[in-house]
Amino acid sequence: MDNKELQGLVEKISMEYFHKPFRHAASFNPRLRTTGGRYLLKSHNIEINKKYLEELGEKELIGIIKHELCHYHLHLEGKGYRHRDADFKQLLKETDAPRYCTVLPSKAASRPPRRPSPRYEYVCRECGILYRRQRKVNTNRYVCGRCGGKLVLHKMYAEPGRK
Repeated sequence: MDNKELQGLVEKISMEYFHKPFRHAASFNPRLRTTGGRYLLKSHNIEINKKYLEELGEKELIGIIKHELCHYHLHLEGKGYRHRDADFKQLLKETDAPRYCTVLPSKAASRPPRRPSPRYEYVCRECGILYRRQRKVNTNRYVCGRCGGKLVLHKMYAEPGRK
């Protein structure tokens, strides 16, 4: 699919689901990395990430187009077009458009884990507060943030994959 075919598809979806014409430009933007598409407020154009078509197919692409058209039509009508607005959420429901796009399979495989688990636990001798840290702390240099007491190593966890 090229930009001309995408333009025709966006115009067709706009008339079919919103019963209003799409009078601006729709195009693929190869620089989009973390989103399926975007609506540009100043130019009223819509840009789509082509990787969603290539990896997830036309059904996902249509969902992204409907989502961006919700932004487009609400903005032009002067209604709430942002994700948090009630008008936007209502129009998403009416048109059966997704609120978020699916994570690309190519991105999901390379995604790092959210947050590493702590490897060290320190406890304050004075107030007993527990500090969990990924890195080792120099207990001669650092003290408790609450009371200024001395920190001592309470527990050390084994690193995953090491014994």
